[in-house]
Amino acid sequence: MAAAEAAVTRLVLWRHGVTDWNAAGRFQGQTDIPLNATGVWQAEVSAPVLGARFAPAALYSSPSQRAIRTAQALAELVGLPITTREALLEIDVGSWAGMTVAEAEVLDPEFTRAQAAGVDYRRSPDGETFAETGIRVARELEAIAAAHRGEQVVVVGHGGAHRMGIGTLLGWSYQQARALSGMMNCAWSVIVLRGSAWRLESYNNCVVTGGVGPSQAY
Repeated sequence: MAAAEAAVTRLVLWRHGVTDWNAAGRFQGQTDIPLNATGVWQAEVSAPVLGARFAPAALYSSPSQRAIRTAQALAELVGLPITTREALLEIDVGSWAGMTVAEAEVLDPEFTRAQAAGVDYRRSPDGETFAETGIRVARELEAIAAAHRGEQVVVVGHGGAHRMGIGTLLGWSYQQARALSGMMNCAWSVIVLRGSAWRLESYNNCVVTGGVGPSQAY
């Protein structure tokens, strides 16, 4: 087996810190909401742990300011530039942006039934499904892995996008990926590529408190 084929590539998927909309349970989607003071603190406390544990060779981020501000806390420690990728953005929730789950359910009662049945559902008429998000994110993660064979890379992004990207890479259905809990703010998950096989090494690692738990809103 060639050395490149045997190399282990590790992607550390780090969710951004908490925002005011996270705390209020509002759909953010691709709306550019900043970290609040707690979110900045979460990033600054978590960054030294990630830097020491993984010594990343590269740092990628969603272009959302909440993700970039989180990434900056690590970039300053490890001396790496931040490379942004549009494909790492959170699920597009379209016209539901800023709504709570309850408000979206009043507007579209079918969403409630889909959630209860574990069925993927388009987040607003002009938004995405989680399956679509997973495909988009997984393709980008594959491209990052291909560019960094045998290295460890931190990818800063969003809870829903990370979870579905992981599920898609592992060949899981939406229902299987949904069995994973939502990622906490500033938590990270680790996926490993050996040869052509992906595996989930760890999930939802978190060293800080003060944020909010998993929510149906993204």
